[in-house]
Amino acid sequence: MTTALGQLTTLEAARAKVLVVPVGSCEQHGPHLLLSTDTVVAEALVAGLGEQIDGLVTSPTIAISASGEHEGFPGTLSIGTEVLAQVLIELVRSARRTVDAVVVVSGHGGNADALSKLATVAGFEGDHVLVHLPRLDGDAHAGRTETSLMLHLAPHLVDLGRAEVGVTTPVGELADALRQGGVASVTPNGVLGDPTGASAEEGARLLEQMRQDLTVAIQHFLEALS
Repeated sequence: MTTALGQLTTLEAARAKVLVVPVGSCEQHGPHLLLSTDTVVAEALVAGLGEQIDGLVTSPTIAISASGEHEGFPGTLSIGTEVLAQVLIELVRSARRTVDAVVVVSGHGGNADALSKLATVAGFEGDHVLVHLPRLDGDAHAGRTETSLMLHLAPHLVDLGRAEVGVTTPVGELADALRQGGVASVTPNGVLGDPTGASAEEGARLLEQMRQDLTVAIQHFLEALS
């Protein structure tokens, strides 16, 4: 298992080389998935990385991020892109004293702009930072892809009896509407996709591919630094 930074003493932390920061969200995921879905996925992605990469530790998860596009749905909380970017920038500045590099892994696509701002500032300030946003073929939000992942990771927390088909129009075609009015303007139930046919087996395959992609990305990142 990956070592949690918070479970170390300061003497033990001095041996750490790479800090991995999981970033999730607290936002609606349709009527059948948890508000913490992105957080669950982000934490699952980083679990076990320490078995592959020496000197790696994980920070506490940032579980509220930039989810403004989901405003209007009960339970959604957001600190916005600018605040999230600044939180991550300051975290990296602080981590300089402990580790050689930082990897930020986001389970929420809406954090992309904040991650980009972090990468720009980190590069300018000379910090070694990798930002990773998993990319998967499939529907965009609370559909088959995320439902399958959650059926694998936490099946007892998925209410398939409430699963509903949402808007299945490709997200690229909805981009303008989403920017102007958010998710609620295009799908009343908050689903961008179709959870029909989701399975734990598919979720296991998806998660394994995501973990492999992340491991390779970190290995290449660290090799470039050596």
